[in-house]
Amino acid sequence: MFEKRITNKIKKFTEEFFKRASFDVQVTVEEIVDSTVRISINLSEPQVLIGENGKTLGHVQHILSKVIKKKIDKDLFVDLDINDYKAKKISYLKELAKSYADDVALTGQPKEFRPMSGYERRIIHLELQDRTDVLTESAGQDPDRKIVVKPA
Repeated sequence: MFEKRITNKIKKFTEEFFKRASFDVQVTVEEIVDSTVRISINLSEPQVLIGENGKTLGHVQHILSKVIKKKIDKDLFVDLDINDYKAKKISYLKELAKSYADDVALTGQPKEFRPMSGYERRIIHLELQDRTDVLTESAGQDPDRKIVVKPA
């Protein structure tokens, strides 16, 4: 019951946050798991809030997180998704990781991903960590840090 009140407050704060920024959004707040609250919003023109490669989404998530933490006085990680952008991106990266790993296993030649954020690299590493036929490692310096998939 206590958690339901918190998620309801978070939903109201999130709706108000976007309303003040002149965005008409539909907000869904999932239950809090491991101090993470997942917030999904839908709007008619999401690209404005997503930005190039999700950079604006990351900034919006950061600001919203600060507002929510201050309003509810509880230390939570806010995971904001806009029109399922993150969910689709995660699915795409996992499929790409499998494809790269299959190519490396077949050819025996290492393969490099394009430079990625730490968040994206983590998805790739986790997706391939249980494979015994390939290894992953990060190479380079931010912002040009990327993953290299190598034969095991």
